[in-house]
Amino acid sequence: MATTEEHGFEWIDIIYPEHEELQKVAAQYNLHEASVNDCLQSDHLPKYEPTEGYTFIIFRIYSDQEVLEADTIQELTNKIAIFYSKEYIITVHRKEQSFTEYLMKAIQSGKCNNTGTLLNKVVKACLMSYDAPSNKLAKSIDYYEENVFLRNRKVPLLKALYYLRRKIDLVRRMLILSYDIIDNIDSNGDIATRDTRDLYIRLQNVYESLYENINQLMNAYFSTSSQRTNETMRILTIFSVFFMPLTFIVGIYGMNFKYMPELGWRIGYPAVMLLMVAITVMIYLWFKKKDWL
Repeated sequence: MATTEEHGFEWIDIIYPEHEELQKVAAQYNLHEASVNDCLQSDHLPKYEPTEGYTFIIFRIYSDQEVLEADTIQELTNKIAIFYSKEYIITVHRKEQSFTEYLMKAIQSGKCNNTGTLLNKVVKACLMSYDAPSNKLAKSIDYYEENVFLRNRKVPLLKALYYLRRKIDLVRRMLILSYDIIDNIDSNGDIATRDTRDLYIRLQNVYESLYENINQLMNAYFSTSSQRTNETMRILTIFSVFFMPLTFIVGIYGMNFKYMPELGWRIGYPAVMLLMVAITVMIYLWFKKKDWL
């Protein structure tokens, strides 16, 4: 990508790395075997590791694949490994990234004339991959919030909320784990690296806010579910109160005793029916007075 003779430093970008290819590069630049092995692990978390002769960095880039039920590190992010020194930068990743063309143009135009500037631009480009997804996640939260409070709940709503929460939580943790990288890059505190730190702080605050919002939304979902269940139980209880005295009366006159004087009354049946109606009306008026209906 860049050569010492033409640009003053080397930039080697390795895509779809093979073990043999990495071994050759490691032998040429005296890279530690443990760092090379970390390059091949797809689920490795972000880290900043100074070693003798170079610094080894692993950063996670947000994946551009829209997978609704993605909830793992491999599904949500892609890994980029960086070997950094004053003489060279080696980037290793399994998927082509659009920012490599932008970085190459910056090198050719002279805007990126050393490895420190290039490293800062690589990390900033990785951070920018989290910017657009944060807007989509915020819109998703608004959509599910509307469904929770204003529309009838659907069966997959809770499942969708779970995966949305997992996405936000994973990205939030990736940013937290990337703090050492940003802090070490901005150790000198120049304008370019300060801009990268500001971007990191903004994204961290955005995802912290999204995480709090999705947690509150899930609590509201369970609260509304409990409220609807309580409402259903209240209605069923009201119906049972209406029918309890009526069932009691029917139960008494359904007993097969010979000496029950009411059984011989000519007006017994209409009298019991009127009594049932009266009891029902009294219960209704009592509930209305208590504002239970």
